[in-house]
Amino acid sequence: MKTIFAARRAYTPIEELENVLVVAEDGRITELSQRDSLEVPRSANLIDFGDAILAPGFLDIHIHGGAGVDAMRAGASDIPRMGKFLAAHGVTGYFPTTVAAPIDATCAALERLADAIEAGENAATNDDSVAARPLGIHLEGPFLSHKRRGVHPPENLVAPTVEMFDRLWQAARGHVRMMTIAPELPGALEVIAEAARRKVCVSIGHSDAEMPIAQQAVKAGARHATHTFNAMRPLDHRDPGILGEVLTDDALSADIIVDGIHLSPAVVQIFLQAKGRERAVLITDAISATGMPEGHYRLGPIEVEVKDGKCTSGGSLAGSVLTMDRAVRNVTQFSRWSLKDAVRAATLNAARATGTISDQGILARGARADFVVLNARSEVLRTIVGGREAGS
Repeated sequence: MKTIFAARRAYTPIEELENVLVVAEDGRITELSQRDSLEVPRSANLIDFGDAILAPGFLDIHIHGGAGVDAMRAGASDIPRMGKFLAAHGVTGYFPTTVAAPIDATCAALERLADAIEAGENAATNDDSVAARPLGIHLEGPFLSHKRRGVHPPENLVAPTVEMFDRLWQAARGHVRMMTIAPELPGALEVIAEAARRKVCVSIGHSDAEMPIAQQAVKAGARHATHTFNAMRPLDHRDPGILGEVLTDDALSADIIVDGIHLSPAVVQIFLQAKGRERAVLITDAISATGMPEGHYRLGPIEVEVKDGKCTSGGSLAGSVLTMDRAVRNVTQFSRWSLKDAVRAATLNAARATGTISDQGILARGARADFVVLNARSEVLRTIVGGREAGS
């Protein structure tokens, strides 16, 4: 049966539409029209959201967990719980993200995550399955700089080789869609080229690279940057380093954590102005503590303390408890960007940056019927996944 969703406004997010109707059938958008140009069939199921705003479902391409679930340790029953939590905050698709851990433990985690991705692809059509879906794996580590490792355990970092990358790729059964790597490491450029050949979005980060090395990484196939400014060689006006490349190269998209902790609002504005409305991407870098009380939680093998909204381990930031709807609101508060612009950074830009999510992040005919219903304050009212409302 066709379901027709009506609202006062929609952000596609390329354009803004008034008095919109979105027609969904078999999990896809079959029609996107203004109310006065489409006759609603009597047999259709009409859901009218009144003055609300329809937007593509948020995509989080860097997230370690939530609702008490750690992506590295999650079992089969944990992923649906995390998915329902994410959907409550407007997320319809995400990349569960690893941290540096012993290689055997990482491979075991990759196998479990591959199971979850394949289960999501083949989920039965029942209300219990309606939740944010894991779409691919983001491999953060083990190919990171010791100097800019953040909280990633130094004993779990390894030199990048094509053989080691292939071992991780095989454990994930080809579901690695994104990889963060420090391009200055010996062997990194060869791994970047091989990963790019396999259609992985290679993202430079956790890096102390000088600008020429970052430029070589882009030539080798890197096309994105991970949590810009954080775990990166600081910008210097005479030695711009990796940040000089990230902020000035239009061939690179880049992401940031807009939680008011990882970056000051002024730096968020600098980033948005540098990358623009087409290449800026929002991530949460959220950990298992997201949506949970303060206390001690796990980030893979790392113990993290959460207090006053800040996640730390050994005095260093260790992810966040940010949700994507909050990130969107923060962008509108920290900058002069509109809600439509902020939504784009959480949807279409993320999809285009990865190059692997071709049917999401946009409201258009043929796209998946994954979208979020917002009020004017960018608060989530409903989340629709595959044309059905996600459970709370």
